[in-house]
Amino acid sequence: MQVPQDGEDFVGQPWYHGPLSRQKAEDLLQQDGDFLVRASKSRGGHPVISCRWRGSALHFEVLRVALRPRPGRPTALFQLEDERFPSLPALVRSYVIGQRPLSQATGAVASRPVPRQGLIRRSFSEDTLPDGLARTEPLRDRKRSDSQPAGLERMWRLPEDPPGPGASTVPASGLPRTGSDPVILKTPVPLGSVADSLRASDGQLHAKAPTKPPRTPSLLLSDASGRPPTYCELVPRVLRVQGPPPGHSCPESEVPWWEAEEEKEEDRCFARPQAEVSFCLPDTPSCLLGSQNRPLEPEVLHTLRGLFLEHHPGSTALHLLLVDCQATGVLGVTKAQRGAMGVASGLELLTLPHGHRLRLELLERLETLALAGALAVLGCAGPLEERAAALRGLVELAVALRPGAVGDLPGLAAVMGALLMPQVSRLERTWRHLRRSHTEAALAFEQELKPLMRSLNEGAGPSEPGEVALPHVAPAALLLEGEELPGPLDESCERLLSTLHRARQTARDAPRFREAAARRLRGFRPNPELTEALTTGFLRRLLWGSRGAGAPWATRLEKFQRVLSVLSQRLEPDP
Repeated sequence: MQVPQDGEDFVGQPWYHGPLSRQKAEDLLQQDGDFLVRASKSRGGHPVISCRWRGSALHFEVLRVALRPRPGRPTALFQLEDERFPSLPALVRSYVIGQRPLSQATGAVASRPVPRQGLIRRSFSEDTLPDGLARTEPLRDRKRSDSQPAGLERMWRLPEDPPGPGASTVPASGLPRTGSDPVILKTPVPLGSVADSLRASDGQLHAKAPTKPPRTPSLLLSDASGRPPTYCELVPRVLRVQGPPPGHSCPESEVPWWEAEEEKEEDRCFARPQAEVSFCLPDTPSCLLGSQNRPLEPEVLHTLRGLFLEHHPGSTALHLLLVDCQATGVLGVTKAQRGAMGVASGLELLTLPHGHRLRLELLERLETLALAGALAVLGCAGPLEERAAALRGLVELAVALRPGAVGDLPGLAAVMGALLMPQVSRLERTWRHLRRSHTEAALAFEQELKPLMRSLNEGAGPSEPGEVALPHVAPAALLLEGEELPGPLDESCERLLSTLHRARQTARDAPRFREAAARRLRGFRPNPELTEALTTGFLRRLLWGSRGAGAPWATRLEKFQRVLSVLSQRLEPDP
């Protein structure tokens, strides 16, 4: 059986369930190895592979890499971690038939597809259509495949049955379609061109397809992620839908706050500081936490675990960079905030007397992120492999945050703080398993990340804007708040001078750091839930609850350190 290598129709595959919530997908996965592919609403309809492994439902986002159209090659590539495939069915075949882990961190293997039952009611793009215009069509009865990987080859094409009572009677030579009837498509149609061919029918069912479609489609499918759509279903034509009504602006055209142009230096004059400025976002209703939540709610922790597993470490690193830039006052600084603090960037404010509040906020954020990272490891009460996989995930995130990559040094310091926390570093069996099963990650941690973090804490290490998008400011913040820098006493004077010199250099290079961060984030469209989960306010409520979040920072830190110590002893008791 010859399978097209470009533009394969995965909407008609039995394992594709269309728009499906995370909870409904988990209900369908009954045994280890069960898997399905769904369109994730939180990712703008992009495909996500949901799989049950070791009793837990895991979700893996499929990345789509668009290519410049050229004859003889696919319009896009699909990937989970490293290897790229010309189509989504080719990716699924490779992982399922070859019994390859969907991710090295989890070791999850997809072996048994969960066939779709019933209709795909709505596509992710139909949410923009008026009520009543969403069109569904009956699917053909299909033959169930067996549960063995070798039997999957019989699933990639549906049997050519005669049409059922509810099937469309349009001749095979008529309107090009996608969906549940592969017989209609005589030749493979690239995914990106299917929507345009459908829109050319002018709302009528012709016996013969139009010879020349219009140059401008009458209906544009919106994609919340800002990237080209990864699939298209049969979408009815809506006449004369050309744009927003008068007096209304289209939200997709708005420039994100992290891409907005900053006021030019020559247009800005000095203003005397008026008050201390805080870049901490105000508490707003959360889509993940209730109005009155308790500390460490299991359902929220389970949701967060699945949310982070859906994202590649590089994607998570960009989300963390975005939140860190806002919390540091590098991007998104308003005109009122600049006027109040008298400078243009939080990197300059850090070195000034009225930067006291900002310094405390950043130090609290660093510790809170480290506590949350340690909890991701110590909260794994399952098998040893699960804790080792959590360690590897943190190491991969740290590698993605390092200079030369995303370059978020505050985020790197927080992740390394979690890995070096005493409650985590004492887990000898877990670290031994990491070195044995994930040798590359263990070597990166020991030989690259630990020496890098040591040099950064000493006021050395990479700091050039471009290689670094956001500098490491914790040593300067500690010093300016009257805290002693860690390290040998005989080297304290040298570290003091080095830290002060680095702080002055950081303030001077603040515009260049802003340009480097904006360049990293240009074109980035974050996941709102993951972005919220990385903010200081959310983590504060997650770890201490809505009531405990208002307690003094020292009290909260002491209590949670005791919690982590108890969890660490339960996992690996002292001999």
